[in-house]
Amino acid sequence: MAPFYDARGNIYAVISPQALRALGVDLPDAAAQAALTRQNWSAHAVSAICDWPEGQRPAGSKSHRSDGLLVGPFQDAAPFDVLIINTDGTLAERSGNGLTIFAQSLTDTGRAPDGEGFTLRVHHDNHDSESPVPTQVVPAEIDGTPGFWLDIGTPGFGPDAVGAKGPGVRGALLEEVRVSRVERLAELHPDWHSSVFVRVGNPHCVTLVPAIDALPGFEQLHQAPLNPALTRVAFAAGEVGKGDPCPAGVNLQWAAKEGENRIMARVFERGEGPTASSGTSASAVASAAWLAGWVSAGMVEVVMPGGTAPVRLIEQEGALQQVQLFGAAHLQR
Repeated sequence: MAPFYDARGNIYAVISPQALRALGVDLPDAAAQAALTRQNWSAHAVSAICDWPEGQRPAGSKSHRSDGLLVGPFQDAAPFDVLIINTDGTLAERSGNGLTIFAQSLTDTGRAPDGEGFTLRVHHDNHDSESPVPTQVVPAEIDGTPGFWLDIGTPGFGPDAVGAKGPGVRGALLEEVRVSRVERLAELHPDWHSSVFVRVGNPHCVTLVPAIDALPGFEQLHQAPLNPALTRVAFAAGEVGKGDPCPAGVNLQWAAKEGENRIMARVFERGEGPTASSGTSASAVASAAWLAGWVSAGMVEVVMPGGTAPVRLIEQEGALQQVQLFGAAHLQR
């Protein structure tokens, strides 16, 4: 059985391509080809690994045992190719917690270079960004906790960065910080009218709210009427998603300033739904907060229900040049 790992309350199963094929999943040999043909096999893989065994689903739990599935590595040495599969069968371009978990799995199985940095390459089939998406991973330790710094790269801002379009997005309210009004969000709450689109390898929409009590409650995100309304916004156009404002879907966050360089956040992921924490979401939140002048460059803490994510913002000549995310993961027992 595939091992399950926890990173700040985000749960992923990890399985090698060989082990997945042994379960009867028709997975191609190369990660690039597997990504392009994921509609032929990803639902089978999710069902085989992420579904609860019959009669074992705890009362009140999510419909799947994990927030996703990591397939890899496809090589014996770095750089390592990996596929990040959401529980709806779609592929993600990047997941901070997922990559932290995958890096820990590589370390636990002796594949990662001892004490050295290495590169993870995420393959996907989303046409709005290049594949694979590389991430440099460096072993590190914060406050006695071993983990990894992930180089998230330079963020992109604005509707064009995430493929947002149509009448559901009104022009920038404040041109200098590229804040947009997303109608589908604004109509759900009077304080959800100022959003920043951010791409950090994958697309995000960070809604800046004036106070912590304007954040959605974590349980509220799981319930009607909010859950189906946000699913229509976040998920790609299809049976449940409307792809408005982003046809390929977008990860949603809400952010409120809690203190100096400390942001409180909630997350609703594309292809997944409410999530206790998300590494790329934390990176997007910190980037949006920097753009809005809420935080300065340096270390930023993003507080989510699943835990606090340290994010390091590197600024050069008044521009945000690099975002780095620290993560730690442990094997579930």
